[in-house]
Amino acid sequence: MNDTAVSAGAAAPKGALDPQAETTARPLLAACGVDKSFFDSGRQVSVLRALDLEVAHGERIAIVGHSGVGKSTLLHILGSLEVPSAGKVFFEKQDLFALSAQALAEFRNQRLGFVFQFHYLLADFTAMENVAMPARIGRIAEGKARELALAALKAVGLEDKSHRRPSELSGGQQQLVAVARAIVLRPKLVLADEPTGNLDAQTADEVNRLLVRLNVELGITMVIATHNERLARQMTRILRLRDGRLWDETLV
Repeated sequence: MNDTAVSAGAAAPKGALDPQAETTARPLLAACGVDKSFFDSGRQVSVLRALDLEVAHGERIAIVGHSGVGKSTLLHILGSLEVPSAGKVFFEKQDLFALSAQALAEFRNQRLGFVFQFHYLLADFTAMENVAMPARIGRIAEGKARELALAALKAVGLEDKSHRRPSELSGGQQQLVAVARAIVLRPKLVLADEPTGNLDAQTADEVNRLLVRLNVELGITMVIATHNERLARQMTRILRLRDGRLWDETLV
C-alpha cells in the first residue's frame, strides 16, 4: 500500500505526446495549498491544512476518511460552493475564486455535476422535470431541456419513470434521478458526497456500477467522498483525508 502525501495527479503517458495527448495530460482540477478553518466557541479549528490535489481528465477518485474529518468541506471547496481560508482551486487553469459570483454560478451549472447523500429532488416535479432543472437554469429552451433530461434518465436506466414524482420512486431510484440531474449537461467533473450513504447494500452496488460506467463511457471525471469500501475500490485512486491533508492509499 502506498501512503504518501498527494501533490500531483496521475503520471502522463510514456512516449511521444501529440497536442491532444498533451492537453489531456494537464490536470482538470488542481487544489493548491488549501486551508480551511472554522471557529467553534471562540476556538479556531483547522480542517484542511496546506492541502494539494491534482485530478486528471477521466480519473475517478475516492476520498475516504473518518466522519467529521472534512471530506464534505473539501468537496464543497473543489466545487466552489465554499471559499477556502487560504489557497487556490484551479479548473483547467482558471482560478475559480477569482471569478465573480455570477461567473461561478455559470461555471457550476455548465461544467460541474453534484450528487449528495440526500437526493434533494423537488417533490412537486416529475423525474424528468427535476433532471431538466440544470438545463432550464442554464436558459436552455424547454424542448431541448426535456430532450437532454430524457437522455440522462436513459443513461441511468430510468427513462420509463420520467413522469413519476419522487414520492412514487424508491430510495435507490430517487438517487439515480439525482445522478441523472448531475450529468444532464454532460459536465467534465462530477463531485459526489456519500452518494450511497442512505442506500441498502444491493442498491448501493447498483449505484456504484452506474458511477463507474458513466466515468468509462462518458468520460466524466469523478471525485467521490465515501465510506463505502466497495465503491472506493472501484476508483482509479483512493485518497485518505487525514490531519487536514490527502494521502495516497491506492492499492497497487
